[in-house]
Amino acid sequence: MSNYCFPDFQEIDSNEIAKYSFIDPSVNHFRFYSDDSQNWELLAKRLDSLIQFKQGKLHFYHIGGSHLQADIYTHDIRTFLQSNWEGIPGERGMVFPFKLANTNNPSNYEFTSPNTWKAYRSVTTNPSTIDYGVMGAAITCNDSLIKLFFRHNRSSVQPPFRTVRILHNKGELPFDIHFGGDEILVESIIQNPSLGYSEITFSDPIDVLDVQFSRKNQLPLELEIYGFQFLNDLPGISYTSIGVNGAGLYTYLGCRNFEEQLAIYPPDFFAFSVGTNDGNVPYDQFNPQVYKRNLEKMIEKVLRVNPKCAILLTVPNDSYYHQRYLNRNIARERDMIIELAEKYHAAVWDFYGIMGELGSSKLWKNRGLMQADMVHFTSPGYHLKGALFTDSFLKFLRQMHERTTHIQ
Repeated sequence: MSNYCFPDFQEIDSNEIAKYSFIDPSVNHFRFYSDDSQNWELLAKRLDSLIQFKQGKLHFYHIGGSHLQADIYTHDIRTFLQSNWEGIPGERGMVFPFKLANTNNPSNYEFTSPNTWKAYRSVTTNPSTIDYGVMGAAITCNDSLIKLFFRHNRSSVQPPFRTVRILHNKGELPFDIHFGGDEILVESIIQNPSLGYSEITFSDPIDVLDVQFSRKNQLPLELEIYGFQFLNDLPGISYTSIGVNGAGLYTYLGCRNFEEQLAIYPPDFFAFSVGTNDGNVPYDQFNPQVYKRNLEKMIEKVLRVNPKCAILLTVPNDSYYHQRYLNRNIARERDMIIELAEKYHAAVWDFYGIMGELGSSKLWKNRGLMQADMVHFTSPGYHLKGALFTDSFLKFLRQMHERTTHIQ
């Protein structure tokens, strides 16, 4: 797998890329630094079977910081995976009500509530009463009657759901759960006190959620919400985007329930795009070995949940430190990523190299693809990143198809 010769383009518009001479399309592929990767080969076989027979599910996860909380380019990837092949619409996966936590929410779904919520983000607060999970955030409310409403928004892929898992307080939930106009459709409510979730199954698929929590007694107990999982009976791929503004690897390592919540909905593919905040420090204050150890700890968390999970390590984008100084730490992170990719038979998507490497973020900014901070992208920049990622994924599938054909 390590010596495959990739085409420059698979399906992306080459004329669009040609506008930006600083982008290196020859780097835009999933590169392997080992001769084989059984987990990636398994993923390719399962996806091929899913496409052919329209049976089964694959769970994709992608973790990062603010680039992922915005869920722009990751939603482009999700949209592609859920619409490119007929008959495998998949399911939404995990989401978090960021709007109710008074921070930016992905535009492709919406949570509303008449109640007032207290917000917790693993980047800024770490109270002993809050055990962060996969999404790295929580909201709490101690009202006696709590209402939440969910709907898809501004998205061409809106898979319905028959089951919703609400990740909440551990132990006996001090609230009863009801469902607005969909109460008649409720088939079952199963609660798991040890892991802290309620699983509600409906008799028919629905596409909005109107849920109410009523306190069981007069004690002023809080409802803690750590996320939602929307599930269905349809074949396809779910794509969960995990992102908290300002998060680094150290942030997610501090989420005490990360691994056990991940095991509720085990990953088949897990992409790491964490490093922008880890490396956003002066050169002499960045320790590449600490970054490597932290990334390895996160990889091992994922592989403990599913030893056959395909791991993708993405190199962070070029950026400027304080908008003035070239960030030379990204290249050092890339060295650590390659070492881990070789050890764990993972794939690498070198977005730093694709961008044009050191200082290229200024070129992206001058062409309207990055914001003035030269850390975050504009909407067109994120959409371009999503298109590049999708093209890399298609190249991987082509590589595996040609490899299998050659072996036969």
